[in-house]
Amino acid sequence: MGGLESRRRYSDERVAQIRKCLRPARSIVGNHACIYATGSFGRGEAGSNSDLDLFIAGRNARGKSKERKLTNLKEIQLKATLIDMCGELSFPAFSGDGEYLAHYSIHNLTDTLGKPNDDSTNTFTARLLLLLESRCLLGDKVYAEAKRKVILEYWRDYLDHTGSFSPAFLCNDILRLWRTFCVNYEARTKRDPPDQKAKGKIKNYKLKHSRLLTCYSAVLFLLVRLKQNRTVSPEDAFEMSELSPTLRLQRILDDPQQQDVHASIQRLLVCYERFLDVTNDTNAELVKMFMDPEQSRERMRQASEFGEAMFEALRSAGKDSPLYRLLVV
Repeated sequence: MGGLESRRRYSDERVAQIRKCLRPARSIVGNHACIYATGSFGRGEAGSNSDLDLFIAGRNARGKSKERKLTNLKEIQLKATLIDMCGELSFPAFSGDGEYLAHYSIHNLTDTLGKPNDDSTNTFTARLLLLLESRCLLGDKVYAEAKRKVILEYWRDYLDHTGSFSPAFLCNDILRLWRTFCVNYEARTKRDPPDQKAKGKIKNYKLKHSRLLTCYSAVLFLLVRLKQNRTVSPEDAFEMSELSPTLRLQRILDDPQQQDVHASIQRLLVCYERFLDVTNDTNAELVKMFMDPEQSRERMRQASEFGEAMFEALRSAGKDSPLYRLLVV
């Protein structure tokens, strides 16, 4: 597991640098908000070519669900600090000219759940990535509070079913996120000229590894916990959210009661190590690789192998599980 361990160490080192650089922002944020990273830093597998994807989540003013404690001027100051930090630490500029560097209140993240504006306001993505692949950079208490409140929204019926609660609500949203990733890929990928087609194949390769793992490692973790305890508590979900996707796999692998799933988990980790090795190249090197038909076919074969291993793990963990049936039909 050399490649993964190396990525974890690098991620930890860079996160320590980011936290140090953001110390002046503590006075701006106070106890009103948090900043969390998603993407490769959220998954704990960043490399030297990784960019930084950030979200801001904040508390609401007491008794005022639409008023955020972090004021507009403070938010502007905070974003300016984040932009300066990226320059100081040699990160690429925020994508979309900063369009996705958004501030959501915790109320935004919970109140939009299941509503038509959940997608258009991007709260759907911000909420799911908070649970599935995030790492706090500033404001630990607010970060934990945000996760717990989001989880309780998904567990709203738990008290009536404490001995047999199945997290279908959350799992359905996780599957929706995965399918949104897939639809976005198909809709936004260019097929020509050749270099653009190669870039599309790279996105597909990453989609079928890191994005798939983000979503289905969480589903797998919840399936295993339900199989063990015949219920899944909010604390189980919080535990899942505190683990990176690869650490969820490792947690299952370390459990002697999950022997049926171990072979698939080991296969997943080996395949993912290979993926991290391939994607350690620069974008230019990756484009060149995927423009070669033979290499491209081999990489996509590897992506299929990873998906098959995940399917086998889910099938083994979900055998005779009502949740697994709900995931399929």
